[in-house]
Amino acid sequence: MSEDQLSIPSAPANDGRTEDPVPRDAPAAGTSQFVVVANRLPVDRVQNDDDSSGWALSPGGLVTALIPVMKDHGGTWVGWVGSADEHIQPFTFDGYGIMPVDLSAQEFNEYYEGMSNATFWPLYHDCVEHPEYHREWWDSYMEVNQRFATAAAEVAAPGATVWVQDYQLQNVPALLRQMRPDLKIGFFLHIPFPPSELFMQLPWRYQVISGLLGSDQIGFQDPGSARNFAHLVRRLAGMRTQGDRIFSPDGRVILARAYPISIDAQGILDLSRTPQARAEAEQLREDLGNPDKIFLGVDRLDYTKGLRHRVRAFGELFTSGQLDPMRNVYLQIATPTREGVARYQVLRSIIDEMVGRINSSVGRIGRSPIEYRHASYPKMALAAMYRAADVMVVTPLRDGMNLVAKEYVASHDSDAGALVLSEFAGASLELKQAYMVNPYDLNGMKNQLLRAAGDTHANHVRRMRSMRKQVFRHDIDAWANSFLTDLGTERSV
Repeated sequence: MSEDQLSIPSAPANDGRTEDPVPRDAPAAGTSQFVVVANRLPVDRVQNDDDSSGWALSPGGLVTALIPVMKDHGGTWVGWVGSADEHIQPFTFDGYGIMPVDLSAQEFNEYYEGMSNATFWPLYHDCVEHPEYHREWWDSYMEVNQRFATAAAEVAAPGATVWVQDYQLQNVPALLRQMRPDLKIGFFLHIPFPPSELFMQLPWRYQVISGLLGSDQIGFQDPGSARNFAHLVRRLAGMRTQGDRIFSPDGRVILARAYPISIDAQGILDLSRTPQARAEAEQLREDLGNPDKIFLGVDRLDYTKGLRHRVRAFGELFTSGQLDPMRNVYLQIATPTREGVARYQVLRSIIDEMVGRINSSVGRIGRSPIEYRHASYPKMALAAMYRAADVMVVTPLRDGMNLVAKEYVASHDSDAGALVLSEFAGASLELKQAYMVNPYDLNGMKNQLLRAAGDTHANHVRRMRSMRKQVFRHDIDAWANSFLTDLGTERSV
């Protein structure tokens, strides 16, 4: 999945950890029938107990979903190792190939921090923050996309399937098709795709659309994003569209439709039911003073997540006494991200100040109504938090999906739970029994928070059971199967 989603993966029986500090057995050129191309590799460097270095499977739903496909089809994963100015030779890991792509420090700043996360990220999230447009960023973006495409072309067998992931690599499909027209190429965008009124700001708008049209199939999180793309194809490329089909001048029929991504629902439920998760949930509740209600937010510290609006809403509820600050707690986990970027530093300062002001105003010694943690937590701790929370609060200003909402539903097996969800998150199209909010409407959000906390047990039961049914029926395996079946790749789970 995108790095911009939080996800609790199931714990694999064997994480494929290798203790070999010098990777060997590189995937043979042109032999992989299934190739994944993503910004990051599915493995992380680890330090073993004997001080040797090795590799272990990365956490994340996308990795969990695609590793079986990699093994079944003799696959290779193409991606960046995560550190700049480092060269890693290709190697084989747990039965599939790893093809690292190098990034220099300058390319990290321009392609990744610049074009990907200071241009495409805000532009595709409704310009919540103003996108920046720099020619040198675009040049670097194209150079890196070419490098990823070349690596994929090198390892892909004749007629192989290549699945390209996310906004960092939007031009890989066309670049890859130029080199390897024999390949079957899919692309999935993990974030929203903007309406034409916003996308047309982009100086390289035609190049991006042309890059994506190198795919045989393009997947989006929601139907609105697919329609936005089709409209731009007609406007910029002059191609005919019919429903979710695009008719290319080269004779290809390109499929562009919604494939809402999901989670390993059963794995998350199993984790949340472990004795350790249950014990940690009980301890968390005790540590928070055994409040009547625990409201929980789990987000990356990103301006798209609506944290300022949410903190302000809770502040007003606590100040007015509509939520008793001595009997209720709002626990907010804000995972650090892009800490070297100025606008994220500013956001952190704003949230710190808001939380401090509210707690000093309505809190008491030893009792803060807002418990704010700017830190990352392991999957077990998150599962315990989901179990302990009475109300999950997911109120982004714009989000492609937001898997945290689905994780809460899957792991919170008590019918007493409640989900407050932004109507601007892709998850709102599936989790229709959530308590929907417009995060820009503070009074409306406050009312829904109170309603979710004070609703009847019967309503909580009805809503949670409906959402659990949706999440378990449409899990991460169903998502991958749906996309790959339409692309023409058989998959056995």
